[in-house]
Amino acid sequence: MQVWRIWKSVLTNSFWYSEKITLAPFPRGFHLITDVIVRELPQIRKLEVGTLHLWLQHTSASLTINENADPSVKTDLESWFNHTVREDSSYFTHTYEGSDDMPAHIKSSLLGCEVTIPIHQGKLQLGTWQGIVLGEHRNQGGSRRIVATIQGLEGKTD
Repeated sequence: MQVWRIWKSVLTNSFWYSEKITLAPFPRGFHLITDVIVRELPQIRKLEVGTLHLWLQHTSASLTINENADPSVKTDLESWFNHTVREDSSYFTHTYEGSDDMPAHIKSSLLGCEVTIPIHQGKLQLGTWQGIVLGEHRNQGGSRRIVATIQGLEGKTD
């Protein structure tokens, strides 16, 4: 019986929310987007415990968690990826949209298009030096869409 009461309590406080966030175009490179995500999802503040899942709906950009303080980290990431996945490689055949097309897909595959972040007492549980980073791997990537799904237990108030 006690297990049922706990489960019933969990069900009554259960919270699910999904929203599509459209990011304005960013120049090529790595960009800290934590503040944008938090601003667009005030529902995070309601949760005592939960998770935020972010899914980028593109194959030529990426999402990752990385340094949020020193901008040289973002510059170094861009330099490393450009050195490792070179444009104008003669063996690329998928170049319909330009020389940055196939390299952008490879970079996206290396980093991925999703991150999941724990929520505790109404806040994302990122480490002191961690932030949500968008990797824009195209010269003209355009706006980007992220599907955000929040799930957890309500209990926190603003």
